[in-house]
Amino acid sequence: MSKRVSVDDCRLVQLPKHMQESGSITVVENNRELPFAVKRVYYLYDVPGGEERGGHSHKQLYEFLVAAGGSFDVLLDDGEHTRTVTLNRPSCGLLIVPGIWRVLNNFSSGSVCLVLTSDYYDEADYIREYSDFKK
Repeated sequence: MSKRVSVDDCRLVQLPKHMQESGSITVVENNRELPFAVKRVYYLYDVPGGEERGGHSHKQLYEFLVAAGGSFDVLLDDGEHTRTVTLNRPSCGLLIVPGIWRVLNNFSSGSVCLVLTSDYYDEADYIREYSDFKK
């Protein structure tokens, strides 16, 4: 019998922040800060006020979200419990495990959501209807 995932399996990861007089840098390296090798990177930006993104779950894919600029909330849902995480620092990200429904909302003006994933895009990995997710 496979283990049922929980919103508690998703976690904040503090990334190394290197501060210099000329600015700060944060580095994410495969299989170091993340429990997977990054195969895909994308970012969300210019999200109009009041809009939501996400609204889906993945069967196998791990995601790591970072507020590269501004802030936004991530609602995590395992079918029984929910948890909201606010991302607002580029040196801290949220690891989302497979089997968790996620909705991104409350984007601040000018915010940028950087997403690193464990695999390439595969539509078959998505669960896009909440009623299917609940099954």
